[in-house]
Amino acid sequence: MSDLEEIFARIDGYGNQVVQIQSALTCRVAMGPENGGTGEHEKASFVRGLLDAMDPDVLEELRAPDERAQDGYRPNLVAKWDGDPSEPTVWVLSHLDVVPPGDPDLWLSDPFEIKVEGDRIIGRGVEDNQHGFVSSYLALKSIMDSGQKTKRPVGLAAVADEETGSRYGLQYVLAHYNAFFDKKDLIIVPDGGNEDGTMIEVAEKSMLWLKFTVTGKQCHASTPGKGKNSLVGAARMILALEKLKGQFDLCDKLFRPDLSTFAPTKIEANVPNINTIPGRDVFYLDCRLLPQYGGDEVLAASREIAEEIGSEHGLRIEVETVHREDAAEPTPLDAPVVQSLKRAIKKVSGKDAEPVGIGGGTVAAFFRKVGLPAAVWCTMCDTPHQPNEYALISNIITDAKIFACLYMGEE
Repeated sequence: MSDLEEIFARIDGYGNQVVQIQSALTCRVAMGPENGGTGEHEKASFVRGLLDAMDPDVLEELRAPDERAQDGYRPNLVAKWDGDPSEPTVWVLSHLDVVPPGDPDLWLSDPFEIKVEGDRIIGRGVEDNQHGFVSSYLALKSIMDSGQKTKRPVGLAAVADEETGSRYGLQYVLAHYNAFFDKKDLIIVPDGGNEDGTMIEVAEKSMLWLKFTVTGKQCHASTPGKGKNSLVGAARMILALEKLKGQFDLCDKLFRPDLSTFAPTKIEANVPNINTIPGRDVFYLDCRLLPQYGGDEVLAASREIAEEIGSEHGLRIEVETVHREDAAEPTPLDAPVVQSLKRAIKKVSGKDAEPVGIGGGTVAAFFRKVGLPAAVWCTMCDTPHQPNEYALISNIITDAKIFACLYMGEE
């Protein structure tokens, strides 16, 4: 049996450990203050214990000050094991925090107590993002349990605040401790992918969230002519914003979907009763823009449409930006991290992976913005943020083998 075969055999026997670790992580609820929690401290402490037990050459807790959180900070963990210094470090970065479970009536079990149904582990956070941590951790453990050492240096990071902007997570780490990372490193964020593990995310669209405030004149619903119905104005404005699709219609086959998207989403409550014509309505538009377009262009076009609709119907329509994240330069398709991942996936699963761009956002964007090529990848069922979120034990086992290949330089 070769060294790699022995490692794979150990990983195949880790099914019970996958369940045990997922259970321990899930019951340690890690929600940030924006989501009604106190931070990631209990979960970070457990993860630190797992990492410390593997005798890393570096293990640090990087505390991002946050007066709203427990003890006034948010915990970020970085561990590293030395390998051949001529080889690139393989970094795998997962996040500790989770989103709230939402409506408890939509869950078939306690969100923070895992339920196992055959190959499926159900619970909040099991896929987003405990799947990534467990697979990358067990890959390293399998090598050590077999009495071997990694060929490449290996770094595991577990950060806070991914779900609410990363100000206290990766952004903080990169701003204060960027010496941990190097441009030649193979940086992987296991926080996105597809069901067969063949999607390597290398690019993201720009994100622009716009708020539209439509102001008219409130009056009694029995005499609508005495008012200016802001709800009708909002409806007309929403329809008019379809023009953005024609104005920004470039296609880029790297991305899925391959066009810029403009989706009306949230609408705020207006009047509390049925028999009043509303005089103020507020709604929002989520724009995901191909890198070829700038947010300023879309904002200007939206304001032109608002001026047109407002003038036509005697309304005032204000447009403002509530969130904006401009796209970083994509990770090159021939970047070592992309090519190494493709080879490792092929070696383990026999499948051909391909680099793609997405409309969603991941923390890989923060790596790219400081010139560090990063790839987002894992084999996932795409259940994050849903009720009854689940991960498959078999996917975690497969991903652990792929990480082991990368750690050993055996792809």
